[in-house]
Order: sequence, then structure tokens, then C-alpha cells
Amino acid sequence: MKFKNILFSFLLLTIFVNISIAQDLISAAEAKKLVNNKSTVIVSTRSAEDYAKVHIRNAVNVSIDALASTTEPKGILKSPAELATILGKKGIDPAKKIVIYDTGSNKGSGRLYWILKYLGFNDVKVLDGHMQAWRTARGPVTNAATKVTAVTFTPKVNSKIFCNKAYVKSKLNSAVIVDVRDDTEWGEGHINGAKHLEFKNVLADGGKLKSKAELEKLFNSAGMTKNKEIILYCATSVRAGVVFLALTSILEYPNVKVYDGAYNEWK
Repeated sequence: MKFKNILFSFLLLTIFVNISIAQDLISAAEAKKLVNNKSTVIVSTRSAEDYAKVHIRNAVNVSIDALASTTEPKGILKSPAELATILGKKGIDPAKKIVIYDTGSNKGSGRLYWILKYLGFNDVKVLDGHMQAWRTARGPVTNAATKVTAVTFTPKVNSKIFCNKAYVKSKLNSAVIVDVRDDTEWGEGHINGAKHLEFKNVLADGGKLKSKAELEKLFNSAGMTKNKEIILYCATSVRAGVVFLALTSILEYPNVKVYDGAYNEWK
């Protein structure tokens, strides 16, 4: 009997761990249940043209480019107040569950995921597999624009996951700085002392993220361990978002930042 109790406790713990390690990923099957849920906002970060052709029913469309400054260097975020205004007009409310998807590249969804976390949103999910998984699950789609009810909110900025150029310079000899751009970009120049791990390495087929075991092996082999501060960057911080998601949500790394401005500013 004692053995059975121990085994039962172990199974419960295993189930809990398996749920918690992917807390900010959501399957298409689970997301289907939320399509008509008034406490959920589904967000497409695909282009306006793609959104007009077809999108998940009740999804709103957000342009990632609209969240960044139009001045040089490209890619730096607008102020938290400006971001709150833009997102609020789309009905994106921190009091609700937010489910994000994109083309399957995980660039748009990863970027918005990090931005929402930076603004203090608690319940943010990324649709694992994006539209491909949605279609496989026979999720409802439409080409009709979703009626939006605008909201207003005050950001609760989480500065612990954000850093700028001055901060990165101060951490060149202590933090693990990771360039997630492609091989060509890396070869053309990078931050001195940075490690190279292209963002696509965290992805499996169909735009899904790799398993926890695969991600642990990948990051550990790159010297990215939980006891170290990790700073991620790319050209404009867009590709760093999905790596941030993998590290913080799936592997629960406690100290991960995205360098806003990134290499476009650094060079």
C-alpha cells in the first residue's frame, strides 16, 4: 500500500511538471475551446493581407512593426504608454487570457509574447504549431474582421526582462550574451564575446517548439545554464522572442533578458 501511495504521488508530480513546463504554449485543441470565450483575446501577428484572407475566428490583428519606433536604429520599442494605447485599441486586455499566433515562423508571436510580458501581462499563450496546427485540428476560421472593443490599461513594466545597450556593455564579461541571428548575419559581425544560437534551433517541424529534453540539451551545450544571466539579441529583437519563451516558460530559466535595439543599434 505504501508503495502504491508513493507511485501515485510520483505520477501526480509528473503530470504537474509536464503541464507546468509548457505553461505558455497552448495546443490547437485547447485553443479551440477558447474561440468564443469572452475572457480570451486571440491575436494574429500575420500580415494585414494574410489576416484579410483568413484568420482564426474572433482573432484580432496586430502589426509587430507598429510597436517599434520608426526612427533609426530600427526595432526599438515604443514607450510602454504608447504600446498600451496601440494594444488597447485592439482590445488586448491584461485582465484576459491572450493567445498569439503567426505564420509558423514564431517571429511575430515570440516578439509580441515578450512585449506583453514586458508590459506586465500574466496570462499569455502562444499557439503551438500556429495556423498549420489549427487547420489540422479543424479550428474555425473566417475572413471577416473581428469587431474590437477597445480597452485602456496602465502597463506594469517588468524591467527584469528588458535591457538596453548600456546594460549589455556592462555585462560583457559576466552574462551569457546570445546572438540568435542566422549564420550569414553572425559572420558579418556580432557583439564581441557573444555565443551564436540561431533561433530556428528551438523549433521542431510545423512551427512547434522542441521538447523540454531537446531544449535542455541545446541550451546546455551552448553554455546557457540556469545559474547564469542570459541576454538574447538579434537584429531588431524580433527573433529573440521565441528563444525567450523557450528559456523562461518551458525551461523556467530565472534570469533572461532581451536586448531591445539589438544589433541594429550596436553596430
